[in-house]
Amino acid sequence: MLADWLNHKEQLRHYVLKNIDDVDVVDDILQEVYIKASSHLHQLKSQDSLKSWLYRITHNVMMDFYRSREIYDELSDNLIDDVEEEQALDKMAQCLRPMFDCLPEKYHMAMIWSEVDGLSQQEVADRLGISLSGAKSRIQRGRVKFKSVLMTYCDIEIDQQGVVDFKPKIECRHLAC
Repeated sequence: MLADWLNHKEQLRHYVLKNIDDVDVVDDILQEVYIKASSHLHQLKSQDSLKSWLYRITHNVMMDFYRSREIYDELSDNLIDDVEEEQALDKMAQCLRPMFDCLPEKYHMAMIWSEVDGLSQQEVADRLGISLSGAKSRIQRGRVKFKSVLMTYCDIEIDQQGVVDFKPKIECRHLAC
């Protein structure tokens, strides 16, 4: 078998190189082909069909290779930036949460449900037992009051992309952050 293998190995190598996008695994595939061919030599019907038989085994091994490869999503080039941005937003959210407690009671729960929990304005209205227009008004006024609290207790740096940095002011330290 070894002599026959050596006669066909280079042709099989070219065949594999044409079909596999990873040149580092070509020798691994050829080794697997040799092992399968050697262990299944008894299945070869005729010596005349050896070449096509080896090509069929090679094809099957390549298909197994493609099936066994795990599919990975390509990571974006700015993954680190995305992670850092997400961490910054999480940190900012933790800092903002106690500031909702600074809102007058009338706006506090409307803002928490709307802005933190993501409820629709109709759901906020239902929970508060008021009309939709009343909830909209409360949320809008709550946003204005929250902005005032935010500007009072935090230094925020903003550029064209959004919030770049923020720091709680000295008098804000009791709120968390």
